[in-house]
Amino acid sequence: MSSSILIIDDEDSIRDSLSGILVDEGFHPLAAATAEEGLTLLEQQEVNLVLLDIWMPGMDGLEALKKIKEDNAQLPVIMISGHGTIETAVQATRMGAFDFIEKPLSYDKIILTINKGLHVARLERDNLILRESSPARPKITGDSVAVTNLREQINRVAPTDASVLILGGHGTGKELVAQTIHCLSNRSSRPMIEVNCAAIPEELIESELFGHIKGAFTGADKAKQGKFDQADGSTLFLDEIGDMSLKSQAKVLRILQEQKFERVGGNKTIQVDVRILAATNKNLEDEIENGNFRADLFYRLNVIPINVPSLGERLADIPSLVEDFLKQFCDKGLGKKQFSSDALAILMRHPWPGNIRELRNMIERLVIMTTSPRITAAEVTPFLNPNATTPASLTKTNEIYAHLPFKEARKQFEHDYLKSKLEECKGNVSHTAEKIGIERSHLHKKVKALGIILK
Repeated sequence: MSSSILIIDDEDSIRDSLSGILVDEGFHPLAAATAEEGLTLLEQQEVNLVLLDIWMPGMDGLEALKKIKEDNAQLPVIMISGHGTIETAVQATRMGAFDFIEKPLSYDKIILTINKGLHVARLERDNLILRESSPARPKITGDSVAVTNLREQINRVAPTDASVLILGGHGTGKELVAQTIHCLSNRSSRPMIEVNCAAIPEELIESELFGHIKGAFTGADKAKQGKFDQADGSTLFLDEIGDMSLKSQAKVLRILQEQKFERVGGNKTIQVDVRILAATNKNLEDEIENGNFRADLFYRLNVIPINVPSLGERLADIPSLVEDFLKQFCDKGLGKKQFSSDALAILMRHPWPGNIRELRNMIERLVIMTTSPRITAAEVTPFLNPNATTPASLTKTNEIYAHLPFKEARKQFEHDYLKSKLEECKGNVSHTAEKIGIERSHLHKKVKALGIILK
């Protein structure tokens, strides 16, 4: 997308010559003969940088600079003047000007300074987005067959620009999958832009995605950049796309086809380079039959479908997930705690309808509400089922592991658990691996490492 440069100068020759140079360099120039006219254009249109003359009739450049920075502190402004002094340059810089250039203008210097200003503005915008999003590198925890297959799909699709439709229930980690795809893509130098389509009112979703011009609707007191603008050259993640209105779906379809759009209330076509990742917990084919989702958009998004497994399909990953969560909560100052092996066994038998989100919430609740540094089955059971009592067998198990450190208890639990499962499957390693959700080779290594001997 070409950057819009606003030239505010009372000299016709300066405006005309600068406009011609900017067009040759691939920019989109806008021109105003007075500061007042320039401020009006700023309210009506999206501008990426301003070239502002200091000495003009009416409002001068320094006063205009002050007003620009009040409304848009991040907008780079380059001051130009034929009567500049060091004092004026210093004053303009203190007021937020990006640079100061004297007339007669060197067009090479103008273009160089414009490119620097746009680069710095983009870095500042990206840094702001990164600060507002999660700073941690995405990590998909687990070694189960389901997670191993998921990682393989991500690794294959990430380096491409193909659209990806991420499917899965609430709390399965669809957003984490999207973050991982972006992180492994060729667009990872810029932040991924995220939109929760279910959290934005239908009447505002188009403005959020495509931006709007001033006066486009009640409350639009100034022009606004949309998420597609912010994602230019990067990735846009449309979470819960199944909740998007049909009208917005039509516009998203056009962007996928043509990589261009118009702002709400505007008629200027804006070209972008955006990769789309979308996610939903809904069955979109059913939504198509019910008239709630466009079939043509579904086929555009469904180039690469990725199904995120439920926690019930990857119960073997629970010990690793619990360990990760405990570290996160310890880093948040909630204290260092451990789970006994019998407590982990209970967690691995729970159905977890709320998936990983439910597990995380449960672990946080237990960390906060239990006083002991070691969380046992007796403490876990009431939280999972307030009416349940701890079985005598689990109480006995708790006594067996009570004296062991966490790592040794976990090792002992793995030994007992895997031995029990192998005995259930009459020593068939392949059958056991499939039943408990881990790879056969991984189970074989575990059996050997733990010294499991079957009768």
